[in-house]
Amino acid sequence: MNQRKQPRKKTQSKKKKNNQRKAKQAIRPYITYKDRVFRMLFKDKSRLLELYNALNDTDYTSHENLEVNTLDNAIFIKMKNDVSFVIDSNLCLYEHQSTCCPNMPLRGFLYFADLYKKILGDVDLSSNRRITIPIPHYVVFYNGKERREEKFIQRLSDSYETPAKGISADKGCMELTVQTLNINLEHNKDLLDKSPSLYGYAYFVAAVRKNMEVMELKEAAESAVTECIEKDIIKDFFLEQRSEVVAMSIYEYNEEYIRRELHEDGYAEGYSEGETQGRRKGLVEAVDRIMEKFDIDLSEACEIVGLNEKDYMDEKQNISMEYIERL
Repeated sequence: MNQRKQPRKKTQSKKKKNNQRKAKQAIRPYITYKDRVFRMLFKDKSRLLELYNALNDTDYTSHENLEVNTLDNAIFIKMKNDVSFVIDSNLCLYEHQSTCCPNMPLRGFLYFADLYKKILGDVDLSSNRRITIPIPHYVVFYNGKERREEKFIQRLSDSYETPAKGISADKGCMELTVQTLNINLEHNKDLLDKSPSLYGYAYFVAAVRKNMEVMELKEAAESAVTECIEKDIIKDFFLEQRSEVVAMSIYEYNEEYIRRELHEDGYAEGYSEGETQGRRKGLVEAVDRIMEKFDIDLSEACEIVGLNEKDYMDEKQNISMEYIERL
């Protein structure tokens, strides 16, 4: 019986090593890119206006009324917001997600706060004149493999802490809602029909996934781009941005793999601990783990986690001092 199990263990170990090798190869070429396919596609104002019209049943024809104000935030593990813009009296934040994240309302809350600061500038908030602000709208486009309904709502209040025993529950004074739309090809067909750009993005992702059943990731992405061009699916975009789209696709798929690997190694717990207690120990441990597991240097590992190299070295020294003091 032991003889039967042994080959299986070797096969699993070899498969894991191959996955790690692919992830290492994918990190390096993308480290110079700070974007995602969804974000790059909808940087184009005409496509963004098309998507807005599709969502809201409006018929704007000139994108001159649309002002993009996306903030450049941290990338990778900490994530970068995709696109935000103002049109008339509406402040819209659109994001793409390939995994279901329960913290989208909290992220949106912090992101909108920064956006409003940028919009208001040096406005005197003590003025006796009412200051008006654009109406916020937050939409997430989900196309992950996990089966989800057509539409669902997440709320900031879902993240409120549970009151201590004996203290009455308080709903708090703030709420923020996120509408998530499933854009896998078999879902929300009316929306995809109204927005050729969104349909093209959903088609491309589905094509990559299908190709990966029989191809390596790079070949799968390149083949999906070729298929979209041949079928005239947002052809102009893929012709112009072919190499960037392939590189970004490699990064995005391997980002998901790296997240899963780090979570299995306890990274998520360490990261959460570091944030909650105001310390960087969890992030430092994550940097060390990434360098060891994926064979990349300190600067790349710090960039992936979102930690400054100086902070990494300072925290490393603190950890060493604590160890010496315990001796």
